[in-house]
Amino acid sequence: MVRYVYDFRDGNRDLADLLGGKGSNLAEMTRLGLPVPSGFTVTTEACRSFLATGEEPEGLSAEVSRHLSALETVTGRRLGQPDDPLLLSVRSGARFSMPGMMETVLDIGLNDASVLGLAKASGNERFAWDSYRRLVQMYGSTVMGVDPALFDEAMTLMKEAREAPDDLHLDASDLAWLVETYKRLIRDETGRDFPQSPALQLQQAILAVFRSWNAERARLYRRREHIPDDLGTAVTVQRMVFGNLGPDSGSGVAFTRDPATGRPGLYGDYLPNAQGEDVVAGIRDTLPLTELERLDPRSYRQLRNHAQTLERHYRDLCDIEFTIERGTLWMLQTRVGKRTAEAAFAIAAELVEEGLVTADEGLNRVHGAQLARLMFPRFDTDQAGTPIAHGVAASPGAAAGAAVFDSAAAVRRAAAGEQVVLVREETTPDDLPGMVAAQAVLTSRGGKTSHAAVVARGMGRVCVCGAQDIIVNSDARRFTARDGTVVEEGTVISVDGSTGAVYAGAVPLVASATMRYLESGEQADSVVAAVARAQQHADVVRRLEVRANADTPADAARARRFGAQGIGLCRTEHMFLGERRKLVEEMILARTEAERDKALAALLPLQRQDFTRILEAMDGLPVTIRLLDPPLHEFLPDRTGLAVRVGAAEAAGRPADADDVELLDAVNRMHEENPMLGLRGVRLGLVVPGLVAMQVRAVAEAVVERTRAGGSPQAEIMVPLVGAVEELRLAREEVARVLADVGEETGVRVRCPVGTMIELPRAALTAGRIAEEAEFFSFGTNDLTQTTWGFSRDDVEAAFFSAYLDKGVFASSPFETLDRDGVGRLVRIAVEEGRASRPDLETGVCGEHGGDPESIHFFHTVGLNYVSCSPFRVPVARLEAGRAALGGIDNGDSRLTAPGRQAPEGGPNDTAKKPGTHEEASHDP
Repeated sequence: MVRYVYDFRDGNRDLADLLGGKGSNLAEMTRLGLPVPSGFTVTTEACRSFLATGEEPEGLSAEVSRHLSALETVTGRRLGQPDDPLLLSVRSGARFSMPGMMETVLDIGLNDASVLGLAKASGNERFAWDSYRRLVQMYGSTVMGVDPALFDEAMTLMKEAREAPDDLHLDASDLAWLVETYKRLIRDETGRDFPQSPALQLQQAILAVFRSWNAERARLYRRREHIPDDLGTAVTVQRMVFGNLGPDSGSGVAFTRDPATGRPGLYGDYLPNAQGEDVVAGIRDTLPLTELERLDPRSYRQLRNHAQTLERHYRDLCDIEFTIERGTLWMLQTRVGKRTAEAAFAIAAELVEEGLVTADEGLNRVHGAQLARLMFPRFDTDQAGTPIAHGVAASPGAAAGAAVFDSAAAVRRAAAGEQVVLVREETTPDDLPGMVAAQAVLTSRGGKTSHAAVVARGMGRVCVCGAQDIIVNSDARRFTARDGTVVEEGTVISVDGSTGAVYAGAVPLVASATMRYLESGEQADSVVAAVARAQQHADVVRRLEVRANADTPADAARARRFGAQGIGLCRTEHMFLGERRKLVEEMILARTEAERDKALAALLPLQRQDFTRILEAMDGLPVTIRLLDPPLHEFLPDRTGLAVRVGAAEAAGRPADADDVELLDAVNRMHEENPMLGLRGVRLGLVVPGLVAMQVRAVAEAVVERTRAGGSPQAEIMVPLVGAVEELRLAREEVARVLADVGEETGVRVRCPVGTMIELPRAALTAGRIAEEAEFFSFGTNDLTQTTWGFSRDDVEAAFFSAYLDKGVFASSPFETLDRDGVGRLVRIAVEEGRASRPDLETGVCGEHGGDPESIHFFHTVGLNYVSCSPFRVPVARLEAGRAALGGIDNGDSRLTAPGRQAPEGGPNDTAKKPGTHEEASHDP
């Protein structure tokens, strides 16, 4: 018989998969002897069964009834009894934290009779009706599907009628009127009455929480956070304790360290005479926890002691929810707290220094995405001017965009390519799509523990909360600042999540302190020092080398400063752009061998100069130079433009420009329906005489020049798009001949390893044969992904990727994170079969995936020697390579190890295609 329900006393934190994060941590706090209201947890297995069948699992009701009876015995009260009834909270609790994404129902057990008994037992009629009002509102929206806005409208009308600034100024009769109004709304909207049976309330609330696992906002959050859809949520059922009993009661959220900066100490928000939902909803401005120390010193001391106990026990920042009921402190929840990137590095370093975690554990407490965020620019405050508003610095960073006032507008404008800032009085879980689409979030209410703050920190989104200097009018789609500035929708504002400042217009950006450290070694603050320690430890423990994709001496020098251990991809086609394009045109248009040789001879010294400077920048480190890859027609003018000019001249009765006619003829002659699979890569070298020889000679002569200058050049030559070993054999023979010629001519022995890019499925499947001719493999995972999936990246990402992500065809774009099952299997096969043929085969990756954290862990697992990525991703890759060595992400099968030469000493970013390339070119973060 499957067990679906566990008492808090029967669980522990190791049962998070079964009891969810909330249930397992409540059980753990119970085991630690902390003051936790009694309760039980319905497992994720029950949820998965319900979602699969649409029916309550067999035996669940009976188990819930047994645990409810035990809870009634412990508390001495019964659910639904008319005098002093037992009341329950029903909360979601998935394995991974999903703040605000699923449902909660409080005060289960109240009805028209028991509300009177609660008023009498508590001696507080207002409290009783406030609790009943909350139940009807939550149950009506969560369980019965009534639009929450209808309840909000009724509350607003009541406050306006009473001239009450907030709900605390409504008396018991006002709240009783609201209860009846809410019940009428439910009846009008659903045709059903609010249920008076407490047992039915409990049953339906549990099932509603199950259903909320598949709510759109929950699904969106899981997609963004890469949480599997098949986990399901647990449900915690717990005795209610009340923070809304009067001024000696209240609710709050506490962190054992500042989640924005990582500074030690108790941080958080407290709201007197309120239930916990009021704190995170931001509907009333909270007080800092320091005020609780003044209002209730005893409860504050107890909270501080419990927080210290939890941080020592979990050895991490803890996020705590608590309620004080008439001077008695109750702990309602704890979890490892979400934090900003700054806080993550600071906390990890401090925990290592305090001896709570090892250096390895400290490294696994941070990740590459957080480091990338620290590399983003910050506002130049010297040029920012005077802020129009200040708020709580809830999630750091700098972002500017057009102000928008609802989630739909944020999504719509962002989809059109516009940067936006979502401005709200306070956010709700339904605002998640807009928060995902926006560059920053600004609210006029709430604090560091409000919904906006918690979700923004988790996503790495810039956020300022509680900006009381602004009055938000969402209906009029504008806000007004205290200085009189009116910001209409579409007006650009700048939000500084590090200081809480809001500026009119777009503020200029400057390099962040972390970027300055990576560029120059300058350690400006404690966060940068923590980053430095994490990077240094990652370099000690990692096995993977990290190289860079760089095509210019400047990129190579920057990559080396960032810690790159060589260049894994130097694209030679970039050297043919700009003013040199004319020489390539001459080579393409050459009608005789002599004309072609003349054009190639003109290109030779230019290529040699480029290679010499790059080898100088990377002296002593490997530089893998890829021979020309794209089709030659990409270096010619646009076919349509040429045709229009020639056609227009002919239509006007005048002769067309001779150069245009010649170029159009060449473009038409070389036109391919699918150039990506046409005459490119190794095929070019085999059919265009002299091209490979010119490039190899340029490399060899650069090696000679650097050697004579006392350098230690380590050039490698990579042949692209090989699909058959015969192609590589022919290309390698020409490479060997040219290297020998240059050596004989100069008297300097030139040794350049020759390898190939594995970017076609056939190459991966015949890697054993290809390795007979290749000294190294470099996986071009961008093209390998395209050819494996049958995708044309330039077309499919805009055409249907969003639909595929929504429908769960894949969890993330296979161009961003490697498809392990398909492309990854090809990589594994190629590594295994290549090394079976050539045991010392060196393997690496130079596609975009070389800088993706999750993909790096896979490449570590399959035994690659190195990853190569854009220069700005090198620090991220170094960090993740260290975490991969420690198992920081599920690495899967670790059977393979990486032979090859010793790693040489040496030392975030979106990528976009440049003309004439098939791999991606780097841009600054």
